Amino acid sequence: MLSTLQVVTTVVVGLMVGVEFSVAFIMSRILNALPEDSAQLGHAHGGRMLGALMPFWYIGSLVLSAIWAAAGWHRPGAGLVVTAAGLLILSVIMSMLLLVPINNRGKTWTPENRPADWKQQLHRWERYHYVRVAVIVAAFALLVTALV
Repeated sequence: MLSTLQVVTTVVVGLMVGVEFSVAFIMSRILNALPEDSAQLGHAHGGRMLGALMPFWYIGSLVLSAIWAAAGWHRPGAGLVVTAAGLLILSVIMSMLLLVPINNRGKTWTPENRPADWKQQLHRWERYHYVRVAVIVAAFALLVTALV
């Protein structure tokens, strides 16, 4: 049972890392290369779509990691799993305090109502997102290492 939990947790977190890595290093560059209105509309749509999905993914990843840590408390690698869960907690806190407020504003913008500093706000979101990606990559690496 613990083996199944370990694999499921690692896959779920790994897929989340892949999506967020893609957003940071592929999708943002594609959207930013589009003409201004299209770029802003694409960011708004992405914010609505991923903004609805990612909270469940982040919390689900954290819950799975916490269950793994509790179930494998006396096994080798437990400290790595606890540290990974701590990093996932940090990613949720970062999301709620830094990224979600910008995303909530940005997903409502249209070319007609966007603020004058919309590009600066998106760039701030991207900078925070790079840090969050680094945090969840580290959590994923710890989970993978705990499997060994």
